[in-house]
Amino acid sequence: MNICLVGINHRTAPVAIREKAAIRTAQLDDALQSLHPRLSHGVILSTCNRTEVYYTTDDDSDAKTVILGFLQNLLDVSDTVLRKHTYVLNGEASVEHLFRIASGLDSMVTGEYEVLGQVRQALEIAEKAKMVNLPLRHVFQSAVRTGRRVRKETGISKNAFSTSSVAVDLAASIVTCLEGCKMLVVGTGEAGRLVAKAAKDRGVSHIAVASRSRERGLKLTKTLGGMLVSLSNLVAELHSCNIIVTCSNAPHFVLDVTKVDMAMRKRPELPLVIIDIAVPRNVEPAVGQINNVFLYNIDDLASISERNRYRRKSAVREAENIIAAEMNKFNSWWQDFKIRPLISAIMDKAEKIRLAQLNRTVKKMPSLSDRELYSLEMMTRAIITKILKDPIRFLKDNRDSDYDYTDIVKELFQLSKIKRDDE
Repeated sequence: MNICLVGINHRTAPVAIREKAAIRTAQLDDALQSLHPRLSHGVILSTCNRTEVYYTTDDDSDAKTVILGFLQNLLDVSDTVLRKHTYVLNGEASVEHLFRIASGLDSMVTGEYEVLGQVRQALEIAEKAKMVNLPLRHVFQSAVRTGRRVRKETGISKNAFSTSSVAVDLAASIVTCLEGCKMLVVGTGEAGRLVAKAAKDRGVSHIAVASRSRERGLKLTKTLGGMLVSLSNLVAELHSCNIIVTCSNAPHFVLDVTKVDMAMRKRPELPLVIIDIAVPRNVEPAVGQINNVFLYNIDDLASISERNRYRRKSAVREAENIIAAEMNKFNSWWQDFKIRPLISAIMDKAEKIRLAQLNRTVKKMPSLSDRELYSLEMMTRAIITKILKDPIRFLKDNRDSDYDYTDIVKELFQLSKIKRDDE
């Protein structure tokens, strides 16, 4: 058995590709169920930076074909385009990759907090869908533990940036004075809350919030200040905004060419900066062609994010040392996991032989007392334990060997079927 993953991320695919493969949290269960008939065990991790499917398999080629087909259906692209943007990792490489994600090292914004919760949530949803076996559970739980250690023991997330705060930084670099600006935040999830907070901290004096959920919108404006506006009244709000940051989980464009063009006719001399950090995108890409509108998407944050990564170089090195230590723990567990079914099969066969022979012997003997029966039981168990002690120790001592002793042991002990722990 092997642990593998197939996916796309911000390094292999632009947002125009990633957004097609993005799976909202509410849709994860349906996505898993669509995979289930041909993939027994799998976890889908989908964030603004990536969509990845982790799975265990004995036949990697078949499982990989299933998942590539799943992604191709989401993306609606040719085989050539699919293979250009996707990657496949196997074994230790796939585990280390997940550990780096959970630690915030594989994000566009180094050290971000949100991804750790997304890794944990991906496991929880797959558990409910009954798509998780012991190896996947262990690798995801180990990744979450690693991510927590990294944040606790290093400065990777100290004064951490987020995609939301980087978006505000980008706005600040374009509009030199934020204090006198009006900002509209579209979306009141965690990203929207972080945008509003970052904007307030940077001195934005007038913040408007638009949300599909009036309850969440009111809660945000009550906590951070600002004004709640209706999504149906966005065009009117666009008349006076300097900056718009969109991060809504809407299934369609919140701002299209018609709405923005209509608003810009009322303010032709006043520039409008729109930063769309949603995946899938909230703003129709053609909006960027409108005169005096400056449209940026999540991929445009890369240069600011790279500066953030450079400032955290020492913390990244510390995080990588923690990941290496956690990988050693995982590899030790994995080697134990691989030989455990073999050892169990040997012990089970020996126990069946012991019981059969003991029962035959007892039947031929005169009536024995309970004490005598117990002594015979303990003696036969001790014999089995002593006989198997050296072979089992050899298997454990050589679990890291390049040579696989499974077939030899199966032949020696005539083991027809070995039941795996995940069955």
